[in-house]
Amino acid sequence: MDVVLDLLDEYVLDDVYAKLFPRSHLSSPTPSIINLTWQTLVSTLPRSITQIDSTTSFANTTLHVPPDSSAWPRDYIGRQILSLIVVTTIGIHLLYFLVAGLSYKFIFNHEMMRHPRFLPNQVKKEIVASLWSFPGMLALMLPFFLSEVRGYTKLYDNVDEYGWAYLFLSIPLFLLFTDYCVYWIHRWLHIPAIYKRIHKPHHKWIIPTPFASHAFHPVDGFAQSLPYHTFLFIFPMQHHLFLILFVFVNCWSIFIHDSDMITGHPLEKIINGPSHHTLHHLYFVCNYGQYFTFADRAGGSYRQPDSTLDPLLDIKNKSAEETEKERQEKERQGDDIAEDWEKKILGKGKVE
Repeated sequence: MDVVLDLLDEYVLDDVYAKLFPRSHLSSPTPSIINLTWQTLVSTLPRSITQIDSTTSFANTTLHVPPDSSAWPRDYIGRQILSLIVVTTIGIHLLYFLVAGLSYKFIFNHEMMRHPRFLPNQVKKEIVASLWSFPGMLALMLPFFLSEVRGYTKLYDNVDEYGWAYLFLSIPLFLLFTDYCVYWIHRWLHIPAIYKRIHKPHHKWIIPTPFASHAFHPVDGFAQSLPYHTFLFIFPMQHHLFLILFVFVNCWSIFIHDSDMITGHPLEKIINGPSHHTLHHLYFVCNYGQYFTFADRAGGSYRQPDSTLDPLLDIKNKSAEETEKERQEKERQGDDIAEDWEKKILGKGKVE
């Protein structure tokens, strides 16, 4: 996130903050009820303690600060917090609608919308749930983003610090570390007492679309994001590489929610793909991993995708009349159908 903020500061935010919080307003009088203007309001706002006047002296050195610069310099924590809130909010919305929208249009099989477990107006509900989740989730992640920007993590800039070999090795290290951590966090989220309060909203989407990728409780999203931020406090990682991987993580989360059941590919027993996660939404107690299957295999929760488990078969095996009856029944039951299906599945297997 520090890379994004540096670029935006250079080309956009320096000018924005200079106009919104100019240094020239610092000497304005205390605002009164009669004279409440933006200038006087800015003069009362918190500011960096090092930005007092246009000429600041340190020992025998005098720094001349341009009078048209901002009262909030780049390293001021108040500016960093405000910038991060704006940037992450815009960023997650753009990524969500762009990637999920493309996946929904070109990858997701729209025949799945005829499945008896596909809820009425589900796509709209998934989007609304995601939009409600974003503010709370980003607020919980803000301290981690701020720690990255302020240099409290092991992010580094120059590749020569650790060499090219470590740069490439840090990629599988990041994926394996975060996958194993997410596996256990996800599995713990299925403990009944936690599941009912936090993870259950995400399992409302038994036949998910790509828009369901971020449709969960804010604490759920935050909990499953912890390994990505924690990694930076333990292992060094190059700034730009982390940004690429962080975007990849979000894209992968969207990709595995397309309800696809393509089976028989060479990496099926290694990569936790859409077919594995489709089974997780259908049966709840299997395939908790994010990228790989090794943690599920070790934990005894792996379920092999099979063409006979394809939810598309539920559509093909039913007559048009039966499908219409089930759709009418769904309209009457509304969201309760998800809970009924959930009870049916959980009754067959112990939730861990």
